[in-house]
Amino acid sequence: MFNRVHRTVLLLLGLMLSHSSAWAVAIPVELNKTDDGWQLLRDGKPYFIRGAGGKTALQELAAAGGNSIRTWGSDDIDTLLDEAHALGLSVTVGIWLGHERHGFDYSDEAQVKAQFEKARQAVLRYKDHPALLLWGVGNEMEGFASGDNPAIWKAVNDIASMIKDLDPAHPTMTITAEIGGGRISSIAKYGTAIDIHGINSYGGSPSIPERYRAKGGTKPYMLTEFGPPGTWEIGKNDWGAVTELTSTQKALQYKKSYQQGVLSAPDLALGSYVFIWGYKMEATATWFGMFLPDGSSLAAVDAMTELWSGKPPENLAPVVKPLIVKGDPQVEPGSELRVMSDINDPEKGEIKVRWVLRRETKDEQTGGDYRAMIPDIEGAIIESSSEHALVRMPEYPGSYRLFLYVYDDAGKAATANVPILVKGKARTPMPFLVYEDGFEDMPWAPSGWMGSYEELTLDGDHADNPHSGDACIKMRYQGKFGWVGVAWQHPANNWGDSDGGFDLTGATALEFWARGEWGDERISTGVGLIGKNKPYPDSGLATLGDIVLEKAWKKYVIPLDDIDLSSIKTGFSISLKGQQRSVTVYLDSIWFIREKK
Repeated sequence: MFNRVHRTVLLLLGLMLSHSSAWAVAIPVELNKTDDGWQLLRDGKPYFIRGAGGKTALQELAAAGGNSIRTWGSDDIDTLLDEAHALGLSVTVGIWLGHERHGFDYSDEAQVKAQFEKARQAVLRYKDHPALLLWGVGNEMEGFASGDNPAIWKAVNDIASMIKDLDPAHPTMTITAEIGGGRISSIAKYGTAIDIHGINSYGGSPSIPERYRAKGGTKPYMLTEFGPPGTWEIGKNDWGAVTELTSTQKALQYKKSYQQGVLSAPDLALGSYVFIWGYKMEATATWFGMFLPDGSSLAAVDAMTELWSGKPPENLAPVVKPLIVKGDPQVEPGSELRVMSDINDPEKGEIKVRWVLRRETKDEQTGGDYRAMIPDIEGAIIESSSEHALVRMPEYPGSYRLFLYVYDDAGKAATANVPILVKGKARTPMPFLVYEDGFEDMPWAPSGWMGSYEELTLDGDHADNPHSGDACIKMRYQGKFGWVGVAWQHPANNWGDSDGGFDLTGATALEFWARGEWGDERISTGVGLIGKNKPYPDSGLATLGDIVLEKAWKKYVIPLDDIDLSSIKTGFSISLKGQQRSVTVYLDSIWFIREKK
């Protein structure tokens, strides 16, 4: 207890000192080339990056031997920088740049100019903070194709050049998705102000040094994301599901990537940032996170601790082998299935287990966009122990995944999972929510803002007079004229350039409740929005327009009987016009239903 309190007092003292200094003294960082290769110097001393991507568990990172963190953007990072500095950690501050797949147009001069100015303001704000190590200009902004669009690289280099003018004390880096296509040649040709090539690589990270040299890479590099192989790098089973490594197997992958992708190239590699020092829902609930949501650390943390500090932690995470399905993993609806496990705690301590069945996510694309957590299926686990689980599968056909969570008594954990198929034509369970009590953990994100959205505010946690539950949506448009709209998209910011969406076949209607601030507000709503001119359109479109709201809550219904609902990327949309004054409307309980006939 004394050590924990003592550490907290020191941290708070450090934060106070950092704030009181008003960030007046930057720590200079140099990129130096010697006869042995490239190296970073921080405050005149060699600095090899032992870093992690993320904003949480910073005390654990410092205790593990890490010395740096990386952010992907620069919004609201003041407290993070202060905390990192108090713990002796440096920060590579990301400058987020727009992605074309999210609708950013690098041929649009106004968009590029606004992005440049936002980057300039971030540099002016944080350039003197003593925690600052590097500037990370963009993250995979080149996309996932050839990555050689000159307009993108000109915008990247313009920002990097501006940074050098404003802050010559900190080097610049840009981060790409792997090194294929024209990435290396584009940085060499257009990136004259880029000092370091950051590389996000997963299954291919051990071979980065060899491949980087073969493609003509000469700038120093670092692995800016690495971890287990991504879903795009793993073969699929008979029904298209991917096999996820156990947390024990992933730890070995982290170790191999670091040793072969970083340490084997001391002349070029400046260090790395492991992905992700925290928890993230992407592909599955456990694919990339090095921690669980409750803060329990997995074997990947143990592996990096040993690599960074030279010795393993005193207490190691439990060891888990791949789960084994007894019998055929393709089963009939409502059938029971037994799954076997093999668990070992290195310290022979007490362990606890939790088995969870979840529906499989349809979204396994690259890019790291926000994904909503898939809820647990209640009542699915009939029996459970550290050795097996007996599972009753749902009546709804489709792909599912059974998860095993293992916990020891020292805050360490292990995970494993196995995909299971319920045979038959998949049908999404109804009702299927679009919104209920907040935007978190909902299948679609309200990311598609349209029209004069600069005058729009959208509050998904408005607690005053909801129709049901604890909250509703408050949508306020302050423009007197013009129009504004919001589309609920999957994945977020999907205007038809990415796969995604949900199969809602069998739904007969979308229901929602709405009211106006005063009554007489006019809205138009719909299901589906993306036309056939896009690579991934909504399979069907339905609208309900010219709705005149009342001051009291009222239910509205969009009929869907004759609509193809096999792939709905836009679950709901709403638009409204200015009425010579600001317009405020409220929405609640938005869901798809299947009425019995």
